[in-house]
Amino acid sequence: MLGLKQFISPSATTRLSRNAFTSGSLSSLKPFSISHLSKFLSKPKLGSKCFSSSALSLDASQRVPFRSLVSSCLRKSIDQSVFGIQNIKFQSSQASSGIEGSNKTDESKNSSEGIERCPPVVGYWMLAMGAMVFGIVVVGGLTRLTESGLSIVEWNLIKGIKPPTSEEEWEREFEKYKQFPEFKKLNSLMTLEEFKFIFFMEWLHRLWGRAIGVAFVVPAVYFFSRGRLTPKVAKRSLGLAGLIGFQGGLGWYMVKSGLDHQLMEDPSAVPRVSQYRLASHLGTAFLLYVGFMLTGFEILSDNKLKRSPQKGFLAPITDPRFRAFRGHAIGTTVLVFITALSGAFVAGLDAGLVYNTFPNMGDSLIPPKEELWSPLYSSNRKLIEDDKETPIGMWRNIFDNPTTVQFNHRILAMTTLSSIVALYFLSRRLRLPRNARIGTNVMAGAGLAQVSLGISTLIYLVPVPLAAAHQSGSLALLTSGLYLVHTLRRPLPLQAPEESTQPKK
Repeated sequence: MLGLKQFISPSATTRLSRNAFTSGSLSSLKPFSISHLSKFLSKPKLGSKCFSSSALSLDASQRVPFRSLVSSCLRKSIDQSVFGIQNIKFQSSQASSGIEGSNKTDESKNSSEGIERCPPVVGYWMLAMGAMVFGIVVVGGLTRLTESGLSIVEWNLIKGIKPPTSEEEWEREFEKYKQFPEFKKLNSLMTLEEFKFIFFMEWLHRLWGRAIGVAFVVPAVYFFSRGRLTPKVAKRSLGLAGLIGFQGGLGWYMVKSGLDHQLMEDPSAVPRVSQYRLASHLGTAFLLYVGFMLTGFEILSDNKLKRSPQKGFLAPITDPRFRAFRGHAIGTTVLVFITALSGAFVAGLDAGLVYNTFPNMGDSLIPPKEELWSPLYSSNRKLIEDDKETPIGMWRNIFDNPTTVQFNHRILAMTTLSSIVALYFLSRRLRLPRNARIGTNVMAGAGLAQVSLGISTLIYLVPVPLAAAHQSGSLALLTSGLYLVHTLRRPLPLQAPEESTQPKK
């Protein structure tokens, strides 16, 4: 802190304890006005190198403890060269030593970059992986909508890369498909040409999944061997790699549920994958997407902050309304995720075909109770009380009853939209950073578009183009939420552990 005193305006130093600077302790500093800090930050020698006083979103009359504000922001920023104080120290050492100062500066800079931040190329790679996951979710949705997911009845990690090329190979694959319930119950009149279409849809989906694995593992090994990954990002990359492998196995586990020959024993059974496994498969893809996008955003923004430290970040520390807004944004993004998972149950049960009116379901907003809570979807066990058989396990209606599943999805969708609208109007009352303002506006627009797509898909009996756009829209809406939450995170220089403010003995 020595050397900082000369840059603080006289109006601010009148409220500071002179002993605090000479002793290096901040414990005796008194509260001061934000206007004093604003004047200090506007000093051309120092303040303009950090951030302008206009970045403060507080009233000038507001008073905050100087110790908590300065120790958590200025002191840490000085230690991390945000204000350039370390450069001044190195320049003075150059004057005394003559030749060693510049070398030490370069070594310190390189060491800091290697320890604290990944290079931007790692961030761009993470975002590219997120784009690939977005693409496979879109392809997977089309595969489900065209009922192509059960066309390949085997899982061969290496041999499955090559599709059939000769007529003999196509006939062999078609004969395999004919042995399973979907062909026998639904597609007994299918021709070879029709089979080729659904086969290619599923083959493309699986091939894309393999490409994601290669596109992640190979660069990850290279970046790790070159020391381009920080310990935090390296651990996160290891977790993402494991999640990619788990997702591939989960995909085949989901497909197997639709190939079960026991489906032939129940005349009312429809050959399709389990809605539980479908929701798990989609949820894992969304988790991968979240991991890739947030990691990429963080790496790029931290590097940008290093180049342009003048971007202000005092508001997240001092304004409680800002922190409440950030919590609201996180909660809304989680709601988007949960609503998307409920949509997987709608898709798995073809629940979008049950009621095709909005906002009513039939003659009222809420369908009849006997439809929402039907004993037909309870467990097979019976609880006998007073010589009466009472079905138990009625909770299964939430996940197995198409009427209840559609109703739940409607409720979640309207709740999510309400939360997005409330977030938008709350943002009008705050002086948010520009990127956060953009993220809020985009999320509001994406939310309205997604609800409109959902209603249109329902009314027009789930046409493939609208249904595919609706599923893609859920991921686009989640992307806007992730970006908004990211813009509200505390920058890297402020994420260091709190230092003790107790006077040294």
